[in-house]
Amino acid sequence: MSTLAVSGLSVAYGRTEAVHGIDLRVGDGEVVALIGANGAGKTTILRALSGLLRPRAGRVLLDGTDIAGRPAHRIAALGMVQVPEGRQIFGQLTVAENLALGGWTVPTATAARRRARVLDRFPRLRERLVQPAGALSGGEQQMLAMGRALMAAPRLLLLDEPSMGLAPLFVEEIFALIAELKADGVTILLVEQNASAALAVADTAYVLELGRITLSGPAAQVAANPAVAAAYLGG
Repeated sequence: MSTLAVSGLSVAYGRTEAVHGIDLRVGDGEVVALIGANGAGKTTILRALSGLLRPRAGRVLLDGTDIAGRPAHRIAALGMVQVPEGRQIFGQLTVAENLALGGWTVPTATAARRRARVLDRFPRLRERLVQPAGALSGGEQQMLAMGRALMAAPRLLLLDEPSMGLAPLFVEEIFALIAELKADGVTILLVEQNASAALAVADTAYVLELGRITLSGPAAQVAANPAVAAAYLGG
């Protein structure tokens, strides 16, 4: 069963079309990687899916319901939650306050249970609950951004460049966390410049070039494609 089914999605900035009629699917409990060069349109797709951009055309079905063009807060309430590129945590608020914002729409008791699960998954955050989020390292801020999203118990988690700007040790840690989420059945659409790490954790992959899907299939097969290896994997 597809949690997300996208067909004919086109997105434009003014008169300039950046994404041209793409189709993609994310199965229930699956990690799907969307890889491509800078400027290929990866973040634009995520922003259109989550309601931050209004598509020019196409359908976006979340559990069979067409959500294309709905406001971002409505889409989040339906279960599609994005962890944005650059993390975008609230630096002057504490770690605890950032997490609380992720669960602000649910009853207090539910939010408390979710926070406990998030802190079990990200024990470093437990040690820093009263610290300003802006004082955290880049890797810790990425954990906080992911934890804030998980407070909403998302049906589909959109991860936009989670390893960007992180030290190698934190990159390994973030991808280990993605693998844990996958093992727990969290459905993920992953946009990632580190194609090797993304393909290693993904079930299915799509290659995006200049706003068009040029290749898709099982992640292992995509990784073995000579053109992909040469362009993205240093092969």
